Amino acid sequence: MAHSLSPECTPLKHEYDACFNTWFEGYLEPAIANSNAKEYSQSQRIEYSKLKKEEYDRKCGSIWAKYKDCVQKAVTDKGLGDLLSQARQENPLREPPPPDHQ
Repeated sequence: MAHSLSPECTPLKHEYDACFNTWFEGYLEPAIANSNAKEYSQSQRIEYSKLKKEEYDRKCGSIWAKYKDCVQKAVTDKGLGDLLSQARQENPLREPPPPDHQ
């Protein structure tokens, strides 16, 4: 696994990466297996996604918050805040286009 922006954040990054990867495998496998199944309604798929989000929050959410706080502190300590602000102004994130419902 890669290192984080700051050495003190790397253990949190590895912990978060492991948690997310485990959670994502559990999310993706049934989602793919059932993606074309006609017996699952849209509302059942939405409910499944909601439950998986709640599971993520329970299992990985606090780890993510700690890691994010650590990286944000490292950004500030390294004086990268102004560069990030400039990059966001020059290349703002845009909402993806809505899915095409053909």
